[in-house]
Amino acid sequence: MPDAAALTALFQVIMIDLVLAGDNAIVIGLAAAGLPSEQRTKAILMGIVAATVLRIVLTLFTTQLLQIIGLLLAGGILLLWVCWKMWRELRGSPSVEEQATEALVDVDIDADGKIAGHAPRKTFADAARQIVIADVSMSLDNVLAVAGAAREHPYILIFGLGLSIALMGLAAGLIARLLQTHRWIAYVGLAIILYVALEMIYRGAHEMWPFIAAARQ
Repeated sequence: MPDAAALTALFQVIMIDLVLAGDNAIVIGLAAAGLPSEQRTKAILMGIVAATVLRIVLTLFTTQLLQIIGLLLAGGILLLWVCWKMWRELRGSPSVEEQATEALVDVDIDADGKIAGHAPRKTFADAARQIVIADVSMSLDNVLAVAGAAREHPYILIFGLGLSIALMGLAAGLIARLLQTHRWIAYVGLAIILYVALEMIYRGAHEMWPFIAAARQ
């Protein structure tokens, strides 16, 4: 029977995957929302495929990456920035997320007769550049957060990374809509990511301390 620590890690990993997959999907939808319909579909598909591939590639190197002294600390600091960004998004205007979700699921949520009709217009190149930058950053965030939460439980780490890939590849749009409808899920996920970030910073600083002490001598 799994112990309490393993069950806690499993819950954290599932919430992290859910929230970060939804957040990544919303960013993709927001970048693509200002495009004409035929280009918007292509940009969203490109973004979701790129995010899925990046998660697969980063997953292959996760264990090796976390063996690098200092990366745990750096990853925790990076996740703190992710928390701040997510907090600003959650406290921002719901209409912005609504436009992104409309673009993702191709449904007129606000019943104005248009899909993402209020989003600022942009070129396909602009949207593609925004999506690629977001995918690289957020895929790394997701993998680091899962690894930080499940570091002492290798099977949960494997499950979490696999779930991250599956959610991004198969259900990104549905998750984005779920998080928009039930915003409390995003707040719970944010709190868990904050906890994981602080724990990674603590463990990373503890890991770095012998090297800092040796350098002082």
